[in-house]
Amino acid sequence: MSIGKLFIQDFRNIEHVSIDFHPDVNFIIGDNGSGKSSLLEAIFYLGHGKSFRSSKVDYLLKHDKNSFTVSVKTDKDCQLGVRKGFNTSASTSEIRIDGEKQNKFSSLAKNVAVQVITPESFILFFGGPKLRRRFIDLGLFHVKHSFSDHWREFSRILKQRNACLRNKVDKSTLSYWTEIFAESCEQIAKHRAEYVTELTKELSFWLKIMLPSVSDDIVIQYLQGWNSKKTLLDVLAQYKEKELMVGYSLFGAQKFDVRFILNGTSLDNQLSRGQQKLFLLALTFAQAKLIEKVNRVKPILLIDDVGAELDIHSRALLNNAIAAIECQVIVTAIDKTAVEQLVPQKKNYKMFHVKHGKLSVMSE
Repeated sequence: MSIGKLFIQDFRNIEHVSIDFHPDVNFIIGDNGSGKSSLLEAIFYLGHGKSFRSSKVDYLLKHDKNSFTVSVKTDKDCQLGVRKGFNTSASTSEIRIDGEKQNKFSSLAKNVAVQVITPESFILFFGGPKLRRRFIDLGLFHVKHSFSDHWREFSRILKQRNACLRNKVDKSTLSYWTEIFAESCEQIAKHRAEYVTELTKELSFWLKIMLPSVSDDIVIQYLQGWNSKKTLLDVLAQYKEKELMVGYSLFGAQKFDVRFILNGTSLDNQLSRGQQKLFLLALTFAQAKLIEKVNRVKPILLIDDVGAELDIHSRALLNNAIAAIECQVIVTAIDKTAVEQLVPQKKNYKMFHVKHGKLSVMSE
């Protein structure tokens, strides 16, 4: 899928935008605070129902307004949109696909797969495992359609088991929820292990383009959330007293993690910031291609502030990857010089300028 027309109203500092995008590559140029990241954020919100910049949805609303709207018309003439309204007591969401009301954001997510790389994406390396789990599970949501149902059921079971541990219920009740919990964890772990294997294979292709000097030495280490040499039931039996003491589950699918390893040690300790960004881009490109292969829907790639951390040589490598990805790419930068190495020779692109939340087409 690609965005044909984008419409935004009262989102962040954007009062009104209605613009036609190119189906291949689009560049958005503007100073810091001009609204270029807000444009990407609006597209991301349409695909995820949340922001990549803030956990508070009311921050997305333009000052003194009571609702915002984001909608797109795709290259397939499908109209997707969401209107988020705010009042003193609650917020409401109106989601529509081709004019028909939808109840959940997941209905939008099934039609539009949005991937984003920002200067803050380094937290994928330096942050806790929660963010890495989120990245993997996002891919799983699109690639293995049953995963979201399994995850919802697992989350329900985890809450029940944690309540049992916290309230120190009778032995039989805890044993019942522990057995169900272990079964659910094994199911989740199986899905994740299969996906990480697929992602690793796809990543190899993109690393050869963006990090050819180390591509053969990078591995993704899969950590399922408990000792892989033991069954989860055995691990939980071993640590039963400790779990009762702390009041929550210490092991299981909720503790899953992936680590990125280069020559036996953490990748971020050996690569420069620019190389780390290229790795994150390669990882994101790999996930995008997996989503496309399964969903037959081409994801949209958002790259915010491409000039940050990437020198001229790195941008040239990224250019090779953009040429190979064959999906819509939207790139922001502070000035045109930051995207010179990324401009396609085939003229299959558009360039826009944003200032004070207003978007206009730039001449070549």
